[in-house]
Amino acid sequence: MIDPKALASRFPGDFLFGVATASFQIEGASKADGRKPSIWDAFSNMPGRVFGRHNGDVACDHYNRWESDLDLIKAMGVTGYRFSIAWPRIVPEGTGPINEAGLDFYDRLIDGLKARGIKAYATLYHWDLPLALMGDGGWTARSTAYAFQRYTKVIMERLGDRLDAVATFNEPWCSVWLSHLYGIHAPGERNMDAALHALHYTNLAHGLSVQAIREIAPNVPVGLVLNAHETLPGSDSAADIAAAERAHQFHNGVFFDPVFKGEYPADFLSALGSRMPKIKENDLEIISQKLDWWGLNYYTPMRVSDDPTPGAEFPATSSAPPISKVKTDIGWEIYAPALKSLVERLYARYDLPVCYITENGACYNMGVENGEVDDQPRLDYYVEHLSMVADLIKDGYPMHGYFAWSLMDNFEWAEGYKMRFGLVHVDYDTQVRTVKKSGKWYSALAAEFPKGNFKTD
Repeated sequence: MIDPKALASRFPGDFLFGVATASFQIEGASKADGRKPSIWDAFSNMPGRVFGRHNGDVACDHYNRWESDLDLIKAMGVTGYRFSIAWPRIVPEGTGPINEAGLDFYDRLIDGLKARGIKAYATLYHWDLPLALMGDGGWTARSTAYAFQRYTKVIMERLGDRLDAVATFNEPWCSVWLSHLYGIHAPGERNMDAALHALHYTNLAHGLSVQAIREIAPNVPVGLVLNAHETLPGSDSAADIAAAERAHQFHNGVFFDPVFKGEYPADFLSALGSRMPKIKENDLEIISQKLDWWGLNYYTPMRVSDDPTPGAEFPATSSAPPISKVKTDIGWEIYAPALKSLVERLYARYDLPVCYITENGACYNMGVENGEVDDQPRLDYYVEHLSMVADLIKDGYPMHGYFAWSLMDNFEWAEGYKMRFGLVHVDYDTQVRTVKKSGKWYSALAAEFPKGNFKTD
């Protein structure tokens, strides 16, 4: 096992080490204090959608256990906590009345972080769209972008004075493609036209949200969290290399290009632009406002082979065999060099601000034995990937922080509670938390950086 002090020596002294969670995955209390259903409440309770028909009704009961959970974060020695805010707690029907009890919860949470000396990094949208908005089409409706802008204003007016940074969206690839094209996440659509509408209106919502944040809390650094894919060709053939480029446009470019270039990728538009909603004047100007930072969520590479079937150019998702045969318990290939090459490629293509690794981690399902969780493979995963971040820093890339996914085992979306990513084990029957071997190691690493700070330059 690598000594955390040895790895720490490769990072600057003000590097930020934190942990991350998301509201629907840990909070529970799905019907408490005025909260109304999200699309994930409905999706989870439909047969065949989520493993075991698991749902978020209780999850990690964080809504009731937040104080002890913050004590746990404090004890782990990390300097930052990345969490998301549940739109259905704040504006339960997406539009209309504001739920003060929901705002009160996040008031208590953020004040609790401040009292413990932990920096607060909020994400405004981590997939729990208020179910009522589906009556207007959800993310396939332009009106949802404006509902999100209003929700942003409500949050920033109440909480913005205590936030250290804010992200508009977490992984729009998931809430667009995985949710509207592949049908794996809520609302479970499998329709290209729906997905293309959700794509543009999500991008628009991001831009409108940035406007609202800058208007109300101009001193809060604002960013966007993207799960960019390292689209690696399955071979060095011209066909596979071209397929990997198309895959980049489809899986990365449709988010990066509008935000950082003010346009959609040309080949993508040529293939699918006629099926997109009308892009109104100033839409792209709104979407492409300069950001203070961006977040990268990385777990595994995407390997792409050419599919010669007519019409298969987009989406370019024909998979190629992995190079590494080592996989996590969720079946994802482990290949740390792709994290480094992905960051290099993205900075070569785009004029990007400073970067935070906002999620990185591994799924291993070891249980508690004699009061301990020996999850050495997860620890090894962290060492390999943090080493790549250190290499990027050495090469001059503006990597300023790292948030481990995740603080604790939680509701893992379509996988329910079957898959575990936490540094802390959760017994879902008793809600007992047990810090795993990886969590103890990460705590020792983070303890070397008590002055970790969020920087935007």
